[in-house]
Amino acid sequence: MAAPVTRVPKAPPAMLLPEGAGLTHRGRVRTRNEDAILTDPGGTLWAVSDGMGGHGHGDIASDIVIDCLAGISDEDAGADPEGILVARIEHANAMVRQRAARMGGSTMGATVVALIMSRGMAHLAWVGDSRAYLHRHGTLRLLTRDHTLVQDLVERGEISPAEAAIHPQSHVVTRAVGGTPLVDVDSLHVPLAAGDWLLLCSDGLTACLDDPQIARMLQGADDPRDACRRLLTATLAAGAPDNVSVIAVRMAAP
Repeated sequence: MAAPVTRVPKAPPAMLLPEGAGLTHRGRVRTRNEDAILTDPGGTLWAVSDGMGGHGHGDIASDIVIDCLAGISDEDAGADPEGILVARIEHANAMVRQRAARMGGSTMGATVVALIMSRGMAHLAWVGDSRAYLHRHGTLRLLTRDHTLVQDLVERGEISPAEAAIHPQSHVVTRAVGGTPLVDVDSLHVPLAAGDWLLLCSDGLTACLDDPQIARMLQGADDPRDACRRLLTATLAAGAPDNVSVIAVRMAAP
């Protein structure tokens, strides 16, 4: 009879340590900032919400979205990251609509992109045109899909990406928190590696900076705070016609 064999499991990989920072600014043209951001010293939970100023009270809508996300507990974040993000954004949708009704029934809305870091994975959920990017080994990749009229036109082959950038209706979103009784939230998750950067931003950043510019600034940054400063400074230098918000999170080896 063969001698018994003991199988020794491999040790799990060391957990990555997320470190991040965020900045928000009203820009060069707008008189007030209707963006709101959520930053987490613990590195777990991050979000950018962009109030829809064209509908009025965008700052209230974005604040409601961030407040709803800020209530996520560590236990919920660890158990079902994408599920809890979607649930809290759906709750924010109901809260925004309730507030709008109390304020006379005017339309009130916001876009959002939110991130939970859990066990070496980035879990994302979003509505609208606030974006999330992954920067790895010098390459920037858009993780989210814009919920906009021009993105729909691009995907149907009716206009090119270059035409979309200058389209007169490039600001028109097809989904927003508070826009309809039920909100359709997209979500995804992506595995991370040491040295990766995750970037969350409002469209005030991407309207002024293209992907190569963003990639260079992340590549040259000393740390997440420096990355945010570089990106915000470049956006302001480009005119910043809209509010701009940016969160940069870097994955460090323990």
